[in-house]
This record gives sequence, C-alpha cells and structure tokens, in this order.
Amino acid sequence: MTNVSAYEESGLSERDRAVLALERRTWPGPGAKERAVRERLGITPTRYYQLLNALLDDPRALAHDPVTVNRLRRVRDARRERR
Repeated sequence: MTNVSAYEESGLSERDRAVLALERRTWPGPGAKERAVRERLGITPTRYYQLLNALLDDPRALAHDPVTVNRLRRVRDARRERR
C-alpha cells in the first residue's frame, strides 16, 4: 500500500491547486486578489485568469474541487450569455 495524498491523486499540479484555493477565498476589496496572485503564485493576473479558465474545463479540477469549479463555470457561462 502506497502513501499517496489526495492532492497527488488528483493529477493537478501544486500551482493548479493554488489557483483553485485562491478562488475559494473571498477578497476584501479591489486589488487584493491580484496582489495575492503576484505574491503567492509569482505570475501576472492575466496569466492567472488564463490558467483558471483552462482549469474550469479540466475534469481533474472538477474532481478536486467541484463546488468551486461549478460555481466558476456558472459565472463564466452567465458572462458569455450577456455578450
């Protein structure tokens, strides 16, 4: 029997899991999330949102955090419908 964590079993990278973790949080005001993205992940907010959008279509992300992924899919779909 191997000692594999649930995170490793998900197949997601540490960065992917960190992106989803940031999305689970609520943010106090404008700019706080973008600041956290730069400080914690070391990437630009633009790159962050590119990664996030790719994760929303990744079945591994859905299996890892279905509540967050489904919420963000609904938000994304609603924005698309308004356009």
